[in-house]
Amino acid sequence: MTNRIVVVGGGTGGTVVSNRLAEELASEIDDGDVEVSLVSDDTKHVYKPVFLYVPFGVAEPEDGVRDLRDLVDERVNIVTNRVRRVDTDEKRLYCQDGDEVLDYDTLVLATGAKLDPDAVPGFREGAHHFYSAEGAERLRDALAEFDGGRLVLSVVGTPHMCPAAPLEFTFIVDDWLRSRGLREDTDLVYTYPMARSHGKPEVAEWADPILAERGVRVETDFVVDAVDPDERVVSAKNGAEVDYDLLVGIPPHRGDELIIDSGLGDAGWVDVDQRTLRATAAEDVYAIGDTAALPIPKAGSAAHFQAFTVAERIAAEVRGRTPTKRYDGKTVCFVETGLDEASFVSFDYETPATMRQPSKPIHWAKHAYNESYWLTARGML
Repeated sequence: MTNRIVVVGGGTGGTVVSNRLAEELASEIDDGDVEVSLVSDDTKHVYKPVFLYVPFGVAEPEDGVRDLRDLVDERVNIVTNRVRRVDTDEKRLYCQDGDEVLDYDTLVLATGAKLDPDAVPGFREGAHHFYSAEGAERLRDALAEFDGGRLVLSVVGTPHMCPAAPLEFTFIVDDWLRSRGLREDTDLVYTYPMARSHGKPEVAEWADPILAERGVRVETDFVVDAVDPDERVVSAKNGAEVDYDLLVGIPPHRGDELIIDSGLGDAGWVDVDQRTLRATAAEDVYAIGDTAALPIPKAGSAAHFQAFTVAERIAAEVRGRTPTKRYDGKTVCFVETGLDEASFVSFDYETPATMRQPSKPIHWAKHAYNESYWLTARGML
């Protein structure tokens, strides 16, 4: 009987785990003993970190897009559809388009995080962002017309994808304004919803002196409640207000509704064992990347390392062996500190975050990684 492994989600986690499973179980797939399927509601794969550079004219949205079929091992079946519900008792997926039903023996959920700008009144009308292709292009147009005033970067809530990105944007836009002779005419403000400038205390301690040196005003404990696009004011739940000429916000995020509808996580994030990445509410279900409720940021590198862990564990289970591979919380991130310098941070469950001194070589290393990301998606790095 064929062992059916189904992966839901065609982002970094889903693509990498599908390719690693195809590699690990190549002989079993060729013999017809194992079948690996990847279900995605899009035929494209998007590398979202590229969007950070679009507003500054350094990249185009299409630089971060490839056909999913070109990235996924030919031994993996690709199903283009949206899964709307998982029946974990019957081990069955119900899809949105048509009456397609998929059965599984092992399921990997990599549904990612969704933008939810309408969760904050006025955000859609009054704020720009760089978390989608359309948003990044609109922000590029707005920055091109910006000639001074108050520019506010506001992190609306957590968790959100790429937790370093708000700081990166602030550092880059500071450099960009200086290069255009506009920095003296611009009041740059950074707001964060916690009592510090970043969720990781070590990152906040590193960032605070840089923000101060560059004259960036920081407003902490600023939990955005609403945006008034007419008066150009962003207000917080504690009553604080900041007026703006240009507002760049990190949109609210939420998990996929299918997670809630399937009883796998009340907030759309799947509760998992943080070492094995197995779902706590169902057997033979794993969750990786942004989908998994873990005490680490929602970063692409984490999804990558988790995908390797899950692929190795599933391969062992298919062969009747005891899985020994465990995820240690490893996360690594480049952090741009301007137009031509960057830092680097790494940490895991046991090791606090360690920041590196910003430098030009690290900046170019990040751009080199952006170019080689497609090898990562293929599971080759």
